[in-house]
Amino acid sequence: MNTRLLHGAMLAIALVGLVAGGVFWWRGAGDTAALAWAVATGPVVAVLAGSIALKLWQRRVGVDAIALVSMSAALVLGEPLAALVVAIMFAGGNVLEDFAMRRAEADLTALTDRTPRLAHRQADETYVDVPVNDVEVDDRLLVRAGEVLPVDGVLLDPQASLDESALTGEPLAVRWKAGDVLRSGSVNAGEAFHLRATARVEASTYAGIVRMVEAAQTEKAPFIRMADRFAILLLPLTLAVAGAAWALSGDPIRGLAVLVVATPCPLILAAPVALIGGVSRAARRGILMKGGAALEAMSEVRTALFDKTGTLTEGGARLVAIRTAPGVDPVDVLGLAASLEQASHHVLAEAVIAAARQRGASLSLPSDIRETRGAGLEGRVDGRLVRAGSRQMVWAEGSLPEWALPGTESETLRIFVSIDGELAALLLMGDALRPEAAATVEALRSAGIRRIGMVTGDDAATAHAIDAVLGLDFVHADCTPEEKVDVVRAEGRLASTMMVGDGINDAPALAAASVGIALGARGATASSQAADVVLLVDSIDRVAEAVVIARRSRGIAMQSVVVGLALSGIGMVAAAFGYLTPIAGALFQEVIDVAVILNALRALSGPRSSESMPVTLARPARSTASN
Repeated sequence: MNTRLLHGAMLAIALVGLVAGGVFWWRGAGDTAALAWAVATGPVVAVLAGSIALKLWQRRVGVDAIALVSMSAALVLGEPLAALVVAIMFAGGNVLEDFAMRRAEADLTALTDRTPRLAHRQADETYVDVPVNDVEVDDRLLVRAGEVLPVDGVLLDPQASLDESALTGEPLAVRWKAGDVLRSGSVNAGEAFHLRATARVEASTYAGIVRMVEAAQTEKAPFIRMADRFAILLLPLTLAVAGAAWALSGDPIRGLAVLVVATPCPLILAAPVALIGGVSRAARRGILMKGGAALEAMSEVRTALFDKTGTLTEGGARLVAIRTAPGVDPVDVLGLAASLEQASHHVLAEAVIAAARQRGASLSLPSDIRETRGAGLEGRVDGRLVRAGSRQMVWAEGSLPEWALPGTESETLRIFVSIDGELAALLLMGDALRPEAAATVEALRSAGIRRIGMVTGDDAATAHAIDAVLGLDFVHADCTPEEKVDVVRAEGRLASTMMVGDGINDAPALAAASVGIALGARGATASSQAADVVLLVDSIDRVAEAVVIARRSRGIAMQSVVVGLALSGIGMVAAAFGYLTPIAGALFQEVIDVAVILNALRALSGPRSSESMPVTLARPARSTASN
């Protein structure tokens, strides 16, 4: 039987018994009323006894044993109404916890509930609806407006507009062009388009996310496992206090009141709700934590390590700077070079063209093109002879003027540009720093991260150029994957450490860290599987946000536990001295349970302004489109 239905049934039976007994008592049939109350308590006692027996078989002890003892003692001492009130409070607490957990898991459950079941596969001139499990690589699929992409694939039509909010938390639709790889789980926010499948459903992005969500919902955090062990101490302590109250007063009802006030334990109720609430809130922001254990580990991190390429940087060739001869306009010469590059298939050509368009340069059609493979190309643009490429091709004989001499920039490639035989410009290409990187480092320091460093396989000069901008605490360059693992382990011996990376070569280091964080927006299946946290949006500012969410959620859980246990302790003392009857004690404990659960649910929402992140994080520019 479903656990939630069982809890609801127990509460319903107890409430019906309370009302029936009350009617008999009002009519003067006290014995019949007592019998009705005792009978209504029976199912709760039986179910609870079975649950405790199962836990004992699994060598576990839970604080719900106190509830069984208090209800049994009340029945033995002739207090059936007190026993029934405890039963109602216990069953009601379980129902309240079930509600809170459903609320906390709502965002995680929404991800799994929206999994597509069918795909529209093209067969000759028609479309056939097939189960998504039957979709094969290279199948041509139709994705209609409003549908969820069933598998990863390449866009075949000129453009598509996708709502990726369920994956990344981004509210605006993102526009993609032909040839782009689209991720399953996104929603078609525009017109219907065609997709060529690049992976089967089980290997697609969304299936991996669903698997991680399921793990997040079932894995117990260390904090919650600690609560199970705590029950071993709480149960004998409660029995000792109850026994002392009975012995010193000579009144067994006082001992019963102590047992009632100690039932159930806020530690058991509050901790799972707060931690799962934090996991759910993170999921809304495109941060997928693999369960409460990952969230709790994240809350304890004190050192952050970052890979460079694709993590702190954008992971591709970008125009870093333009140096020009005196009197040459940078935008004009960039426009001429980009016009020429339109005829090239070189990997850098698209970067030059994109940079020209971003700066508003006008492009023309080139003519008389001649390309030297691996060296560059030349041609005529607007009647002018333009060459772009290596120094050997563009300026082999002449000496370099002062403005073109090697500088201190961290460029990885230099593109020489000449116009009508005169050296006009030098395009410095490099791996550009992410626009949000500096703000992320500052936000991490504000969130309590004491040491921030970079571990990269790139050369020291390039790594220290990034360090000069970000102000890191340390840099390890020229590292192999094995050396990255050694650095992570060395830092881990000093403090709890997180490693952030995006590539397959980062997977060992992610697995070695206390918390591994993978940038999963670009794929990197191996790193995503090795990581404890996966960022579904291509922005590292979510790393700082994940730390804030984790610390706040664990803080709320601890706050609920400490306050709840303190109030329970006060109630036990009051009951021991006769200030609380068993019925009043049960009501008092229920107020505590409701309070700690409502407090734990705060983990679902954002912090108040006084608790918010002190740094406004920069967002990278994206192509967005409203539907």
